[in-house]
Amino acid sequence: MRRILTAAAILAISAGAASAQQAALVEDAKGRNLDVDFMDYVDAGRVIKLGPNDELVLGYLRSCWRETIKGGTVTVGAEQSTVEGGTVRRQKVECDGGRMRLTQAQSGQAGVMVFRAPPRPAGAGASATPQTTLYGLSPVIEVQGGGTVTIERVDQPGEKLTVQVAARQLQRGAFHDLAKADQALVAGGVYRASAGPGREIVFKIDPEAKPGQAPIVSRLLRL
Repeated sequence: MRRILTAAAILAISAGAASAQQAALVEDAKGRNLDVDFMDYVDAGRVIKLGPNDELVLGYLRSCWRETIKGGTVTVGAEQSTVEGGTVRRQKVECDGGRMRLTQAQSGQAGVMVFRAPPRPAGAGASATPQTTLYGLSPVIEVQGGGTVTIERVDQPGEKLTVQVAARQLQRGAFHDLAKADQALVAGGVYRASAGPGREIVFKIDPEAKPGQAPIVSRLLRL
């Protein structure tokens, strides 16, 4: 019994560490000498100093707040920022709210182990249960190192998209934006995305998903 309790405690601590480590994503950064850049993940507790004319846009992964901050000192929180000496404008956007967990590879980079439900076998059709929901028709795919990404509809047959992504084409070395390539999926569809062994996820496009470059946290797909 003691061993079981210890293991449970370790998993709880690991899950808490994972959520604390990646609180928000930098969706835009304008200014000189900033210590963050576009598509950086920022941890809760991170302090970012902005010049009077610097601007930072943060998308919070759990709370779905999208903040546009100008000037001042920004302290990243778990669900929103504290801003001193600057201005902040908040907008609530549609997002998964952190329900999509990290893969083992991603959690290993963060120094913790977090498990997500295994993907359904190929051909599962409508029985494939989405592990996350996206609110944009054109996902931003996080795929470290690039490679071949296959996106196949599983709730009905026929639709399949294969994307060849070279490492040099990735934004910040990890991200590929289908909106920039004018590629879109179908609202309400359920899809399976894969990028090789161990990198696979089933996801749903919300029936009211927006086209084009919707907020990144609304359409972030992590492989």
